[in-house]
Amino acid sequence: MTRIELAKKGIITDEMKGTALSEGITPERLAADIAEGLTVIPMNINHNIKPIGIGRGLRTKVNANIGTSKDKVSFDDEMEKLDVLVKYGADAVMDLSTGGPIKDLRRLLLSKSPITVGTVPIYEAAVIAVENYGRISKMTTDDLFHVIENHAEEGVDFVTVHCGLTRKAIERLRDEGRILDIVSRGGSFLLEWMVYNDKENPLYEHYDRLLEIAKRYDVTLSLGDGLRPGCLEDATDRSQIEELLTIGELRDRALESEVQAIIEGPGHVPLNQVEMNIKIQKEICKGAPFYVLGPLVTDIAMGYDHIAAAIGGAIAGAAGADFLCYVTPAEHIRLPNIEDVKEGLIASKIAAHAADIAKGIPGAIELDRKMARFRKNLDWNGQIELSFDPEKVRQRRSEIPPREQEVCSMCGEFCAIRTVERALRKNK
Repeated sequence: MTRIELAKKGIITDEMKGTALSEGITPERLAADIAEGLTVIPMNINHNIKPIGIGRGLRTKVNANIGTSKDKVSFDDEMEKLDVLVKYGADAVMDLSTGGPIKDLRRLLLSKSPITVGTVPIYEAAVIAVENYGRISKMTTDDLFHVIENHAEEGVDFVTVHCGLTRKAIERLRDEGRILDIVSRGGSFLLEWMVYNDKENPLYEHYDRLLEIAKRYDVTLSLGDGLRPGCLEDATDRSQIEELLTIGELRDRALESEVQAIIEGPGHVPLNQVEMNIKIQKEICKGAPFYVLGPLVTDIAMGYDHIAAAIGGAIAGAAGADFLCYVTPAEHIRLPNIEDVKEGLIASKIAAHAADIAKGIPGAIELDRKMARFRKNLDWNGQIELSFDPEKVRQRRSEIPPREQEVCSMCGEFCAIRTVERALRKNK
């Protein structure tokens, strides 16, 4: 039985108990939210990992992407990236590989990852189609579903599937006059296939087949937004909303079939539209968990897109987004290296934590209170250990060491905290 089936029957599994304990809520409340499709535990029956919960009233989670391209294929690099992501607190990792022996890398990742693993099966299906037929448009529906089933059988916990990109949505796109029509790689593959074959999206037309696979392995469907805006000018347009309406209907069908589902969202969104986007999604998709890429609040932050995404992610999380996909400094430039992955993850973790404070998630603000007490006491070891990146803090502190160890080299003998503390003690 899937977790939704179990939750509906009032059966509290070990995964539910452990997740509820880590979130500071009761297992009964968690089970009720899973039954209603408001929370998911993305964990394949064939994958032994520490479960996480994504959804209502839970900590904002962070996903990080890794993977190869034809320009760079190194299993060692990707596994080192995984180690960095685990070390710095990623909740999930997605393999977006399009180069080299994709299947072998995925299997290696599944065998080594202690955290939730996601994939985008259309990527592998497209690569296979080009290898076998010379072009994506020659891919068959069976080819695509064969890859999806392979991913599920091997243990992938959640899959991005762009089911809402319909022929009707493409007609809307043609009339829309967008600057950037589609920036989703999976969405572009499906559009090419649909246009050249003059057929409906196989993931939409054969959605019941997809649900059957997901149910068999308890794979969570991440209903992808192939029409997510790729620039601020295209944000919250009719094409984006058209697809979201369809995704909302597909989410309802998934819940009826007792398949876990989350909704993917934008993209590039102006700061003043971020909260609105979250509220629109939550209304249309009836409170389903929302997974956002960033969102990036400016288009001109190349090299610093992790900052643009963290700004948007904090606002999105505070407004109700449940799952943030990190963006690295290399976004829009190149395949990220190990340092890019680390920087992108930490930026997104900061955004998620800021959102949790705003949402009143149990325990979130207490970490900041603890840091304030360490600063009050000039406890440098405590401050360093509580930071997102202790190694960087130690390194920075050692580069210009203070003459007096209890202060820092910026203020030195004029440390405000120490000055005030001494003065107040004198007046007692």
